[in-house]
Amino acid sequence: MAATERRTFLFLQGPLSPLYGGIADRLAQSGHRVLRINLCFGDWMHWRRPGATAFRGRVADWPAFIAGYLERNGVTDVVLHGDRRIYHKIAGEAARARGIAVIATELGYLRPDWMTIERDGTSTGSHFPLDPDAIRAVAARLPRTDLTPRFSNSFWLVAAPDVLYNIANVLFFWAWPHYQKHTIYNPLVEYVSAGLRLLGASRRDASARWSLEKLAERALPYFVLPMQLEGDFQLRDHSPYGGMEPALREIITSFGRNAPVDAQLVVKSHPLDAGREPWRRIVEGMARDAGAGDRVHYLGGGRLDAMLEGASGMVTVNSSAGLEALRAGVPVKCLAPAIFDVDGLTDQRSLDAFWRDRAQPDPELLADFLQALAGSVQARGSIHSRDGLDEAIRTMAQRLEERDLNSGGAFVDPPPRLARARALGAPL
Repeated sequence: MAATERRTFLFLQGPLSPLYGGIADRLAQSGHRVLRINLCFGDWMHWRRPGATAFRGRVADWPAFIAGYLERNGVTDVVLHGDRRIYHKIAGEAARARGIAVIATELGYLRPDWMTIERDGTSTGSHFPLDPDAIRAVAARLPRTDLTPRFSNSFWLVAAPDVLYNIANVLFFWAWPHYQKHTIYNPLVEYVSAGLRLLGASRRDASARWSLEKLAERALPYFVLPMQLEGDFQLRDHSPYGGMEPALREIITSFGRNAPVDAQLVVKSHPLDAGREPWRRIVEGMARDAGAGDRVHYLGGGRLDAMLEGASGMVTVNSSAGLEALRAGVPVKCLAPAIFDVDGLTDQRSLDAFWRDRAQPDPELLADFLQALAGSVQARGSIHSRDGLDEAIRTMAQRLEERDLNSGGAFVDPPPRLARARALGAPL
């Protein structure tokens, strides 16, 4: 179909913001038909416009329901946020089987003020090129993008929509009694834990600064390991670990056996960690087991950019923090495929070898990678900024209407990271 033809967009769950509703309004104003399936009460709260259907059945009923819905309504495009949620995986399979376009969104690979919008899938399901020459070619075809940050995140726009959404689902569970949430914790327990943890944020940040200052005074080489959230699909689906603890054990054990005797490992907590797991005790126990109890430092706060200033390298499973490290000129080792885990950017040798001999990121390839990424699968804007939200609605609606997705040849089929992720044991 030509991009100007009237199409039928089906929106499933979006980010916890008015983003999808705003995009839908713009598409409707352009003459397109916009539909929505609400899977829980929180979805209903974020979609205060016509064209919505409530699905209140069990997950086992969802495959037949979504298949029939797509056919009855002549859906041409399915838009969803987080393509590994159970409802989204099933809907994506049903859409592809019928030749219906699947558009996956996520928070931006280039944070803080970008959103991800890709054809078919994200992360290990992304069709963005993996080959360095292909990446350079995409960058050459696309207009140059100004990557200067424009928006500042608001804590309340991060926290308030999440709290309202999840508490509403708890209070009105009877309206959608069979809804299966994609998060792993009871939200009320998690919010209490996060609130208590927030009270100690200033103390933890001060402690992290003091620890970094002591490392600097001793002029010791150190590596950074950024924690990822336990419920993150990057760990659960896109890696073989299923959670952070097995990854920590592998990394700390390798560090104890192979790193230079004066090298240090800084394990940084995730800024949104709610404190449900006793990570300090876990990390310190693993360090003792690895014979590196005095060389592994768990920091419960602090800024990642400050830690990167003097770092010898970063080890990550597949966190977007790795891209931040590359932009700071810090060598990176990924344990599972990430969008930026490209030969010439990240170290492709074993983890054991990384501690003693690291490949530096190629700055020219990195510049091309950033340009190719921004111009093809990123849209300017942020759901955590009021101005950023307006920009995200405008740019993403335009991308959808014009089918401006994975532009410049940034679509490789099959997804080039998928085979390696499966070989490693990721449950894809």
